[in-house]
Amino acid sequence: MLSFHALPALAALPVGLLVGLPAAAAPTSAAVFGIELAEPGTVGPRPLKPQDARRLALASETLRREVAGRGLEPVDLGAHAAEIRRDAPFYKCEGCAEKIAKAAGAVLVVYGYVQRSAPQVLNLTITVTEAESGKVLRGGQVVIQGDTDDTWLHGVRSLVKNRLFAEPLPNRS
Repeated sequence: MLSFHALPALAALPVGLLVGLPAAAAPTSAAVFGIELAEPGTVGPRPLKPQDARRLALASETLRREVAGRGLEPVDLGAHAAEIRRDAPFYKCEGCAEKIAKAAGAVLVVYGYVQRSAPQVLNLTITVTEAESGKVLRGGQVVIQGDTDDTWLHGVRSLVKNRLFAEPLPNRS
């Protein structure tokens, strides 16, 4: 079972995302970063459990596919791997993702994290920002009940469909 929560800061944003772009319009480039695991109370990086690493990779790839399927053009972040490792986690680092995205030539930034609130209850949060200004354009959170591949992937797809791309992004339609 999933439940959705819009990020409070997004309530005042005007609505608008890439639905209805004219066919001649060039796709907007987006830096889609891998979904991270947030572990409150931990200091420094902690080795991931194999099932968590696999699910993060699956969820990240699903996020990239979903973003590309909504008309955005994901940029290659391979040349920035060292910076990504240095600056992660992005949910804690204000502006780091945007700086890397700008260097990679992206207009938008997409990043997210999963946080366990109980063994079978996880919170997935994904945010879309402008690379130039860091302005949050869209974001949301979904509660995932059940710690399986299917529940993680369903959570990503549902959040993208029902929160991130339910309407055109502000100033992007």
